Amino acid sequence: MDLSFTPEEEAFRDEVRAFFRDKLPARLSTLVREGKRLRKLDMEEWHAILNERGWLANHWPEEWGGPGWSVIQRFIFDNESALAHAPRVVPFGVNMLGPVLIKYGSEEQKKQWLPRILDGSDWWCQGYSEPGAGSDLAGLKTTAVRKGDVYVVNGQKTWTTLGQHADMIFCLVRTDATAKKQEGISFLLIDMKSPGIEVRPITLIDGEQEVNEVFFTDVEVPVANLVGEENMGWTYAKYLLTYERTNIAGVGFSIASFERLKEVAQMQKKGGRSLADDPLFAARMARVEIDLANMQTTNLRVLAAVAGGGAPGAESSMLKIKGTEIRQEITSLTRRAYGSYAAPYIPEALEAGWNGEDVGPEDAAMAAPSYFNNRKLSIFGGSNEIQKNIISKAILGL
Repeated sequence: MDLSFTPEEEAFRDEVRAFFRDKLPARLSTLVREGKRLRKLDMEEWHAILNERGWLANHWPEEWGGPGWSVIQRFIFDNESALAHAPRVVPFGVNMLGPVLIKYGSEEQKKQWLPRILDGSDWWCQGYSEPGAGSDLAGLKTTAVRKGDVYVVNGQKTWTTLGQHADMIFCLVRTDATAKKQEGISFLLIDMKSPGIEVRPITLIDGEQEVNEVFFTDVEVPVANLVGEENMGWTYAKYLLTYERTNIAGVGFSIASFERLKEVAQMQKKGGRSLADDPLFAARMARVEIDLANMQTTNLRVLAAVAGGGAPGAESSMLKIKGTEIRQEITSLTRRAYGSYAAPYIPEALEAGWNGEDVGPEDAAMAAPSYFNNRKLSIFGGSNEIQKNIISKAILGL
């Protein structure tokens, strides 16, 4: 695979860089660069800016609002987005549900929901994991019983990221309790304002309410909100998860984080020399840089598979494993590089507009929270152990 860019692709990269320079609000890029928390309004602002340019859903077909980019153009945009410290697009509607509706949804569902994802009318969250059904997702127990023109949903979802902001949730539910685990699951679109839904926050170690529990008690959902066929939801869930796992890998964001790590390592001193010159630390950085270069190639292969009309298979699991390991190692090394400056953890320092005294460099406050938060990366979206099973079955036939 030739990884060099053509003159046309270089011109596109210049166009993307100009866009970020002119349209990305400095306030938002500063928040991202310093590891500060983004509010819902911040995320919606960047969503609207990208949508106005037509670059929000850059992997969607043109007929549904995509820009018609090539694999390389998407790769360039993702990398430049990370290097510009742009906010990540909230993935649930654009990157996860959108592709499922485009492939499996009815024409009515596409016409109803896809434009609302693009213009921000609906904020989506994901209803997959349950207590006792995380890595073993097929063990879910939330039920949906059909009664006339509605399904009546009862059960619980957990680790629902940003569910406190959501208008809608796409859910895996059990519609046939007598079938094998994977064969009795359906894919429903549920209005979060429906009677019988309760959202309870889960407060994380950094004090952030990033995830939630969602309870369903006799929630009525129109049958028209069933995606595809009843009891075929596992097929749609697997298709969605390949996109989620590729997104979790975060190649572009690893590149940006690694560039920052190199800067920090050069600034920090140990025994009269920069930390970057310490043999042990330099060796760990070199290993990350090599792995990151290899992952970029794999990422291009996955994007090429999608562009060819397929869904990424075992490659997305490879990306998920290696990508999360790389991101965890970068945050670990960054925390080590800041040394004692990373120890005083001040939750308020992660909020926009905090005027307290900085402890060390301005972004040292995010070193410890980022490290601890990223420990989850190798678990959610299907744990890395599960991904290894997927790879062994898909490639080795084991």
